[in-house]
Amino acid sequence: MPTISMFYGVLIRMFFYDIEKHAKPYIHAEYQGEVAVYSIPEGEVLAGMLPRKKDKLVVAWIEIHQDNLLANWQLAVNGKKPFKIRGLDQ
Repeated sequence: MPTISMFYGVLIRMFFYDIEKHAKPYIHAEYQGEVAVYSIPEGEVLAGMLPRKKDKLVVAWIEIHQDNLLANWQLAVNGKKPFKIRGLDQ
């Protein structure tokens, strides 16, 4: 599972071929061992949870980079490596 971004200690990852568990495009966000799954179109949590401040950062980042995330989703579901996306702290 490639890491596509990192910011303020949060790792953002996207699995290859991972379309069965959730019906919509999504990412995995990890912070200090806690993991949450976020839908890309809405930025809503589908599973897990992060601390409130980190959750707000991830939701803002998804909103800013939604087009790039959806492009990455298409690459990943077709088995291609998604590209890196800038973090909020860059």
